[in-house]
Amino acid sequence: MFSAIARVFRTPDLRRKIGFTLAIIAIYRLGAHVPTPFVNFPNVQSCLDQSGTAQGLLSLVNLFSGGALLQLSIFALGVMPYITATIIVQLLRVVIPHFETLYKEGQSGQAKLTQYTRYLTIALALLQSTTLVTVARSGQLIPVTGVPECAQLVTSEAWYAQLLMIITMTAGTGLIMWFAELVTERGVGNGMSILIFTSIAATFPAALWSIAIARGFEIFLLVLAVGIAVVALVVFVEQSQRRIPVQYAKRMVGRRTYGGTNTYIPIKVNMAGVVPVIFASSLLYIPALIAQFNQNPDADGNVPGWVAWIQQYFTTGDSPLYMAVYFLLIIGFTYFYVAITFNPVDVADNMKKYGGFIPGIRAGRPTAEYLDYVLTRITAPGSIYLGLIALLPLIALATVGANQNFPFGGASILIIVGVGLETVKQIDAQLQQRHYEGLLR
Repeated sequence: MFSAIARVFRTPDLRRKIGFTLAIIAIYRLGAHVPTPFVNFPNVQSCLDQSGTAQGLLSLVNLFSGGALLQLSIFALGVMPYITATIIVQLLRVVIPHFETLYKEGQSGQAKLTQYTRYLTIALALLQSTTLVTVARSGQLIPVTGVPECAQLVTSEAWYAQLLMIITMTAGTGLIMWFAELVTERGVGNGMSILIFTSIAATFPAALWSIAIARGFEIFLLVLAVGIAVVALVVFVEQSQRRIPVQYAKRMVGRRTYGGTNTYIPIKVNMAGVVPVIFASSLLYIPALIAQFNQNPDADGNVPGWVAWIQQYFTTGDSPLYMAVYFLLIIGFTYFYVAITFNPVDVADNMKKYGGFIPGIRAGRPTAEYLDYVLTRITAPGSIYLGLIALLPLIALATVGANQNFPFGGASILIIVGVGLETVKQIDAQLQQRHYEGLLR
């Protein structure tokens, strides 16, 4: 293992790529701690020390920004606008035929879709930065009672100050997109995935240390043991796949013979990735958001009954009802997203076009029905696995009283393991181009 790592740094081209990637990561993390103009940074730090962590969708956005959101830095929005824009463009392929046509056109169509994604990212960044500045001015960004600093996060109420803050955060999102593309072109791995990995990994030490301080060394060791077991489980499931054998008949094109090969279609157990967890978290935040704007008390000083019910069951995340709804939403969104991203009819048509067939299954419609049969049944354990991984932080909060941002669960561990495995595979592939032995044995 150590000799393989030494070969990585002895290869000049690979060494330059890794060095460039690390430099971009360092600049990205530096920008996450540079405050936006007209932000009272000492008040922000004091308020964060008193509040602990955010809840609901805000905690998810803060996780993907590496903690920059609650610090109101120039990279406060992080990669979340780009993730949202990418998911929206993928979903629009089902609704808008033009998007589906562009997707099938190859490289030129993909470039056009990427351009649409960039425009949508900037538009979402404008919307989210406006919302963030408005919430920060109202003192509701980090709601802590009895801390006056939380209501004084912005030093100026002038319109030009708010406009400058919005422009700065939007420009920060555009700069993050550029960083990601630079890493993809000149570095190692997918740039946006690397930046998401960096943002999440940056929160791990603080989360573990807060658990050790609040709950003691025994709970800290228990969390580490659970974390190692969860990482091993996630690696095992993420690498698991159902391989459907495919044979291609021989055909003559001129004087050459093509086909006659055996291959397979890999169907992963977790084809949806982390997207269902993001969807479910966002949807569950909507009731709490609606209740937040309907807290006008009556004559007796009581809030409406439905608002109190939502605050009791859909705010903290430690209630059994919240966990059950969260689990069922993840299962539903997993089937929904897999149905969008993998079309058995298109796969069957492409196989038939090039003379491919599954042994024992006729080409065309029977192949599509067989692929749909396999996909439906392999998605069932994948969706349950996603739901259980996503519930780990909530279970930790309800049982041992650990921090709600439990580091070894939910979207964080799925992204950490997935991006880590993909990056190591890319480094291994580049090593094998120059040596017989790669990074992996």
